[in-house]
Amino acid sequence: MIRLAIRVARDQAELVLAELLELTPAGVEESQGHDDTIEYAVYGAPGELPSLPDLEAVVGEALVEISTSEVSDDWHERWKRFHRPILIPAPAGAAAGVSGMPVSALHVRPPWEAPSEHSGGAVREIVIDPGQAFGTGAHASTRLCLELLLELAAREGPSGALLDVGTGSGVLAIAAAALGFAPVLGLDNEQESVLAAAENATVNGVDVAVRRLDLRSEALPWGERAGAPNAPSVVLANLLRPLLLELAGTMPGVPAHLVAGGLLRGEVDEVVGAFAQRLGLHERERRASGEWAAVWLTAA
Repeated sequence: MIRLAIRVARDQAELVLAELLELTPAGVEESQGHDDTIEYAVYGAPGELPSLPDLEAVVGEALVEISTSEVSDDWHERWKRFHRPILIPAPAGAAAGVSGMPVSALHVRPPWEAPSEHSGGAVREIVIDPGQAFGTGAHASTRLCLELLLELAAREGPSGALLDVGTGSGVLAIAAAALGFAPVLGLDNEQESVLAAAENATVNGVDVAVRRLDLRSEALPWGERAGAPNAPSVVLANLLRPLLLELAGTMPGVPAHLVAGGLLRGEVDEVVGAFAQRLGLHERERRASGEWAAVWLTAA
C-alpha cells in the first residue's frame, strides 16, 4: 500500500482541499504539517493513486512538497484515527419541534468509537462506517449540512420525501431518515459509496434507498421512487461548486427546501444566485466553519 502525501501552505489549504476532493472523491487524510503547512494524504495501490501532474495542477502555488511512501500493514488502524465522532446539538427551542415530536441531537460516529455520554437530552446515535466512501460526518461541510437539516426538521417538521444527491457514506440520508423524513433516496456516482451507504442504512435500522447516478449525464429521479407520487420536498446536496451549479441547471422541479454544502465561503453567493434565477429558491439560512459554508434555500 502506498501513501501519497501533499504538503501545502496553510493559508491556502481549504482552497486546495476543495480542488483535491474533485480529484479524489473518496476523501483525504488531513494532518498538521511543519512550518505552517497542512498535509493531505491518500492511500492506494500505485495504479489507483492520482498522477503527479494532475496533483501539481490542482495544488498550484500552494504546493510545498509531494512525497510517496510505503505504509505498514497497520495502516487501516492508523486510518481510523482520522474518522472521529461528532455531536450535532439539537437546535435551540427544538424540544418539541413543529410536529410536537422532539428533535434529537445527533451523535455521528464510526463503529469503532463508543456511544455518546452526552447528558443534555435525547441523542440519536448514527453509526457510519465510511468504507471507501467519503466521510463519517466530521468534515466541516458535512457538519454544517447536518446542523441545517436539524434546523429544518425543528422548524418545518421532518416529513415528506427527501433526496440526498452525492450521498457518500450515507450520513445525511441516514440522519434524515432517523429524523422522520420518508421516503429517503441517496444518489452517488461512486459504486463504493452506494454499497457503503446501503450497508450503513441497514446498520442504523433506517429505510434508505440508494442508487448509483452520474449527475452530469443522468436525470434526477423525481417522484418515481418507492411508489412516491410526488417530487421530493427536501433535497440535500453536499457537493462541490461545479456539481451544485450543474444541479441548479438541471433539477427537474422545485423542492420546498434545499440544503447545499461543500462550498467555500466565497462560492455561496454564486450558487445561491444560480438556484434563485432558475428555480426561484431563496436563502433562508447560511452557516460557515473555517473556509467552508452551507446554505438552506426554500421556495416559500
